[in-house]
Amino acid sequence: MGADIAYLLLYVDDIILTASSTSLLRRLTELLHSKFAMIDLGDLHHFLGISVTRSTDGLFLSQHQYVVDLLQRAGMAECHSMATPVDTHAKLSATDDAPVSDATQYHSLAGALQYLTLTRPDLAYAV
Repeated sequence: MGADIAYLLLYVDDIILTASSTSLLRRLTELLHSKFAMIDLGDLHHFLGISVTRSTDGLFLSQHQYVVDLLQRAGMAECHSMATPVDTHAKLSATDDAPVSDATQYHSLAGALQYLTLTRPDLAYAV
């Protein structure tokens, strides 16, 4: 058992549990079931807006549906993609334009874009 390893990811009442062996995973699951009321949903397919696909190479994480929903929420579902979704030469000013009409929506969309960088770190600069 010294070489066995387990990972538990907990977010509020959602748990992802994996282990280096099925016997360890089974023991941990039984222990958790004995202490907490919980349901084993089987193999991981979706977690917190992230779709998970298993292959021989490992796990593929995607937020495709999350992006589609985010674009619809922002009213940008019909926009076209760009190689770099940011103007890299912009000169921003606090006084040139009017403030956004709905600061709450702006904050919500900015936070959603930050969450998107979990599976798309290439967007971090633009966000």
